[in-house]
Amino acid sequence: MRAQSSATTATPIAVTGPRREHTGVGTLQAALGVIAFSLTFPATAWGLEGFGPWTLVAVRGVLAALIAGGCLLVLHVPLPERRHWAALAVVASGVVLGFPLLTTLALETSTTAHAAVVVGLLPLTTALLSALRMGTRPSCTFWTAALAGAAAVLAFTVRQSGGALTAADGFLFAALLVCAAGYTEGGRLARVMPGWQVIGWALVLCLPLTVPAAALALSYEPVRLTGHAVAGLLWVAAGSQFLGLVVWYRGMASIGIPRASQLQLAQPLLTLVWSVLLLGEHLTAAAPLTAAAVLVCIAVTQRSRS
Repeated sequence: MRAQSSATTATPIAVTGPRREHTGVGTLQAALGVIAFSLTFPATAWGLEGFGPWTLVAVRGVLAALIAGGCLLVLHVPLPERRHWAALAVVASGVVLGFPLLTTLALETSTTAHAAVVVGLLPLTTALLSALRMGTRPSCTFWTAALAGAAAVLAFTVRQSGGALTAADGFLFAALLVCAAGYTEGGRLARVMPGWQVIGWALVLCLPLTVPAAALALSYEPVRLTGHAVAGLLWVAAGSQFLGLVVWYRGMASIGIPRASQLQLAQPLLTLVWSVLLLGEHLTAAAPLTAAAVLVCIAVTQRSRS
């Protein structure tokens, strides 16, 4: 493969706000990403029924990389420029390796409701890292709505888990930080290359680690192939790890990282709905009230000006 074309070289990484005509499409793309991500924890729980945690994470990375690498080869996509590889390494470390591994380890002892605390805090953490990394200055209204939405989601998810902290919390909070870093760098890169190429190259970059890790994990951890386990593995590999991130990064590039990240305030509630439908977990009466509060916060953040 050849180095990235000069057309890409001439396009700088922009930090200005999104153009108005792209806002609607970008919001839809980011929302589709959130829907895909909301299925990640239930699918991971399914996957853990038949695979060990290390096997599940490594194999999903390999499968997703094969899908992404196949697309890159078929379309003859040139290699990214050398100046972008550092950012791709951050995306790979946070989104491809760190978040899946840490959350999968947490879900061995934590319910999906408790793990939803992570995605409840992720929008605010992503917005903060974006402000530090890219020099954005969201308005006071934006921050007020973001903090209110995060507080509502946290209160709901903590109540769902009984309010008790577990040993898995360390994994969850670490996952929160590395994923926010990956989202921020991925959103920046998606301004100079298509979003699917960002996650595609990040997945391919991890192959030297995920292939031997998968072989080693499969040799040590038992595998029990069930319908749930296979379906969970396929979703986290193709849906969460690749397709969801494709539309998510495109959405972030279009409407801006802070605004796109606030759409994730709805993700914990969607995850809890899937948990009821797919895992049989109990959903309390607080869900509709929290959903209404979150939707109001999302509307405010989408309308506020950076």
